[in-house]
Amino acid sequence: MLNLSQSQAFIKPEANCLASYVLEFLTAIDVEQLQPSFANLPADPYLEGGYRFRRLSHFIVNGDRLIQQPHRRLFQSRQYNPLLGDVVREYAELEDELIQQEVFQRLVWEFYQFCQLCSPYKEIGVHQIRTVASAQKMGNPAPEGIHRDGVDLVGIFSVDRHNIRGGETHLYQNKQDKQPVFSKVLHPGEFLVFKDDQYFHYTSPVKAIGYGQGTRDVFVLTCPGLFPPDEVSEESRL
Repeated sequence: MLNLSQSQAFIKPEANCLASYVLEFLTAIDVEQLQPSFANLPADPYLEGGYRFRRLSHFIVNGDRLIQQPHRRLFQSRQYNPLLGDVVREYAELEDELIQQEVFQRLVWEFYQFCQLCSPYKEIGVHQIRTVASAQKMGNPAPEGIHRDGVDLVGIFSVDRHNIRGGETHLYQNKQDKQPVFSKVLHPGEFLVFKDDQYFHYTSPVKAIGYGQGTRDVFVLTCPGLFPPDEVSEESRL
């Protein structure tokens, strides 16, 4: 159970839900404090190629407290994820040292402000993901292609880009569209938030510059989390 810092910079004004996507640069979050934890991510055992590393935790915001939830598994139907749909996946929790950091709590609190406007849920899934690449082998942040996640709200926060090119994030109004309505490489500190039922999303592959390894580090936040049907709890509602 953790106390959240409710700086006025992180309080959203009263408003309706998002009319479109939101792109912010979060100056109050020092990404350098978050970067070391990405070196400790376990490999994603559900993807071939060894290019993605991942952890996952779930939280509920209750007043000014961020409460980590008991360990939960991840599930998406094939309707949303044609690659790993209908597969119950299990990932290690985020490290305690990371969760205790004020900058991490600020990020969750920032996303929660949007959740209050756009979702009846108070539970947030936080995916910590590293995609690696080399000059010979690309890393694919979105191997499932253009997709939706099956949640109310999605946030992508860029923590680091090292020695890579590519990794451009796109939003589409329709999956068949050739031209996205939004295209941008998210640089460290940038936070993209959008309604999942309004946009399909995709991030292009990354390739290392030169001969060393390249990395792309992000947090993907969802409201609510993505659980097997028998693990959904009404306690997660606002």
